[in-house]
Amino acid sequence: MIKFFLMVNKQGQTRLSRYYEHVEINKRTMLEAEVIKNCLSRSKDECSFIEYKDFKLVYRQYAALFIVVGIDQTENEMAVYELIHNFVEVLDKYFSRVSELDVSFS
Repeated sequence: MIKFFLMVNKQGQTRLSRYYEHVEINKRTMLEAEVIKNCLSRSKDECSFIEYKDFKLVYRQYAALFIVVGIDQTENEMAVYELIHNFVEVLDKYFSRVSELDVSFS
């Protein structure tokens, strides 16, 4: 099951967040900061799957945007990795070349 979906820029600012289970606002900020730090600090040569606390993080980088999905232990990482790519393709078709500004203001 997907727990949350984040779109983050290279500076670590959250551009879009969606939670699929209740998380208090102050805990969201702490969670996002830790997740962003873990994903942005990794090199391109490292795997895009991270074991984090009681769930897994699957992320992908597209230009200046990172898309991070938090999933539980039973979810298939490759399926979520492919879901992220399909999501970006849909955004690209809708905005005809998606950028950070499109996500922020639309």
